[in-house]
Amino acid sequence: MASDDPRNNRENHHGNSPGMGVNGRVISYNVEEGERPDGTKVRFKIRIATGKRAREIDARQATAIMEVLQWQRQHTTPS
Repeated sequence: MASDDPRNNRENHHGNSPGMGVNGRVISYNVEEGERPDGTKVRFKIRIATGKRAREIDARQATAIMEVLQWQRQHTTPS
């Protein structure tokens, strides 16, 4: 069950205010109203992974990047 106490929350942010909150697990950033495309609410959440989980993510990202590079090479039109 989630706690309403922000000190116990794994995500640290400041409501709807722009800026960055960091607590070692999740970084949240709300884009300021004047910087949003067409007034759309934009929020970035970055989850920090370490240890075994980070290595798994690194391997998955490396595989995805390699696939994109291979696809791009195969689909590049000659100049």
